Amino acid sequence: MDRIVDLDEAAAVLGRQAVGWRSAGLEVGQVTWRDIQASWPQPLETDRARVHDPDSVGVVLSGPGETELSVVLFRGGWADVDYIAGLDDAGSLPASNIASVADFEARMNQWVGRVFGVCDGTQ
Repeated sequence: MDRIVDLDEAAAVLGRQAVGWRSAGLEVGQVTWRDIQASWPQPLETDRARVHDPDSVGVVLSGPGETELSVVLFRGGWADVDYIAGLDDAGSLPASNIASVADFEARMNQWVGRVFGVCDGTQ
């Protein structure tokens, strides 16, 4: 798999944004990692040191009224993005062709805004 996005840099972005999300009232789960070399089913790890060759990094955000956003970014430049914003508003969001960590950060801000009404992790 091509390495389009540096997952360590993406995790650093999530860590920086978590402060703002928490101050906006969101719960931020632990960042999870998956090692491409691990045996199937590949476990999710919360300790980066246990992952030799990461192929994904993910996080779950939760908000009021059981709102939730789950994002798993893959080093190949796409993400699995699932959300629940309300009883009649849940599903997956498009997340392909992510070209860089800056692109991921901008999209993360859009996804958080879409689900929780919070523009970015700096508020």
